[in-house]
Amino acid sequence: MKKQFIKVVLSCAVIAGGFSSCKNASSSKNTSRATGWKINAKEGGFQHNTDYKEQETAPGLVFVEGGTFTKGKVQDDVMHDWNNTPTQQHVMSFYMDETEVTNSMYLEYLDYLKSVYPPEDPRYTNIYTGALPDTLVWRNRLGFNETMTNNYLRHPAYAEYPVVGVNWIQAVQFAEWRTDRVNEIMLEREGYLSEEAKYKVVNGDIEGSFSTEAYLNRPESVYNGQIDSLQGKMKKDSISNFATRSTGIILPEYRLPTETEWEYAAAAQVGSREYNNYRGRKKYPWEGDYTRNGQRVGRGDQLANFKQGKGDYGGIAGWSDDGADITAEVKSYKPNDLGLYDMAGNVAEWTADVYRPIVDDEVSDFNYYRGNVYMKSAIGEDGKVSVIRDSIAYDTLPNGKVIAVNLPGELKMVAVDEQETYLRTNFSSSDNRGYRDGEPGSSRFYDKFSDDEENKKKMYNSPTFKVEKDSVGNISREYDKSNYRTTLINDEVRVFKGGSWRDRAYWLDPAQRRFLPQYMATDYIGFRCAMSRVGSKSKTKNKTVRGKKAK
Repeated sequence: MKKQFIKVVLSCAVIAGGFSSCKNASSSKNTSRATGWKINAKEGGFQHNTDYKEQETAPGLVFVEGGTFTKGKVQDDVMHDWNNTPTQQHVMSFYMDETEVTNSMYLEYLDYLKSVYPPEDPRYTNIYTGALPDTLVWRNRLGFNETMTNNYLRHPAYAEYPVVGVNWIQAVQFAEWRTDRVNEIMLEREGYLSEEAKYKVVNGDIEGSFSTEAYLNRPESVYNGQIDSLQGKMKKDSISNFATRSTGIILPEYRLPTETEWEYAAAAQVGSREYNNYRGRKKYPWEGDYTRNGQRVGRGDQLANFKQGKGDYGGIAGWSDDGADITAEVKSYKPNDLGLYDMAGNVAEWTADVYRPIVDDEVSDFNYYRGNVYMKSAIGEDGKVSVIRDSIAYDTLPNGKVIAVNLPGELKMVAVDEQETYLRTNFSSSDNRGYRDGEPGSSRFYDKFSDDEENKKKMYNSPTFKVEKDSVGNISREYDKSNYRTTLINDEVRVFKGGSWRDRAYWLDPAQRRFLPQYMATDYIGFRCAMSRVGSKSKTKNKTVRGKKAK
């Protein structure tokens, strides 16, 4: 009898406190399983998006379900590089561009910069010019390529061809711009921004633009402080209403894929059931050991755009041709089993990673990536995050090109310090590009490092070129003529993957890797973007719970 009385009192106390009954506490998505409180109640309290299903596939992207694979190659190393020793790696699910970024896509970026940050304005001159691709990459001392120099980027005949002449830094900045434009339209669609907001920016009606991170951290600063007049239907009774990460509307950033992600996506082992392919035996993004189609339909056709031999960039016209001499229009060849086009041939592609000859799987065999530089938002005197207005920072690259480090309206970022690193075991500094390789402490000569010429031969003592700009804008360049440089590797060289229209079939293998300084561009390197997936590893429709279909 006593036990029964206690049950009744407990039940009454819960109801009297304004909670749902214990029986329903775990079954209702709008009732907290931690406290029993109502979620999203009209009266107030906890507000969460309980209707969230899964991440929306952003424009241009294809879903890539993560898993394990053998990174690197196990075939003979005819180049004797030994820089991609096979290692077992696991990759989290992510999204990747269906095709390379095209001239048309990049021109959208340039047109936006030219409209919002007019180059004739002295404050903004180097924003637009710094984003321009280097069209002179097409020139050859003993070749007539002026047609591409003058037409490849802007002529509509090449609109759907992959953009080239873009260095790694420019590719990263394009991805950042793309993130803001996509999230801007997502917020417009959900009623947090008015449709006219983006057009007022482009037309010059307001000075300032949208930045995703600024919106999340200091929304009142967006559109140069004019966001209140540009809000959509979610604004009620003159009260501002801003989306947060918890709404699930803001997408993760577009970025360059890591080398591991790129290789995993190119290999596309999802379509293979052969065990050897998971052990690194798959030679190309397609099945088989040959570059020609072996299927009944299209038999004999080349499966990618690459250099087939000396003086042979496409084959014999009419009957043994790969359909291109330079680059080809995207989607000219069949996609791999993930639905990704041109993961071999056409153009090689930038990845996010800093190059090193080794892959240190002793440190990480999960989402492997070398290049982490951890930053944080700068805090102003008012205790709020700092937003850049007129103090635009520019950087003069070793080749003399001037680029904007940040754009007006973005957050000011600084390196993490002891406040974030103290007593941590997973990282101890902001810059981790040289971790365990390329740092003085990673060499057996670490106690002998000094400024004398003999010790400059050790480790990654790559050439250093000095470029300076004086107060009137004149640039002086000092070429490194040292005889003691032993390598081209440093923390500013990035990995690029895949073969191109200039490369032999050897480079079509997804495991092959090369590097180039991040400030340089060529006529055979392009890029595509990726995006991390948040939440479940697989799509909802494919999820199972202990053999049962998910509800």
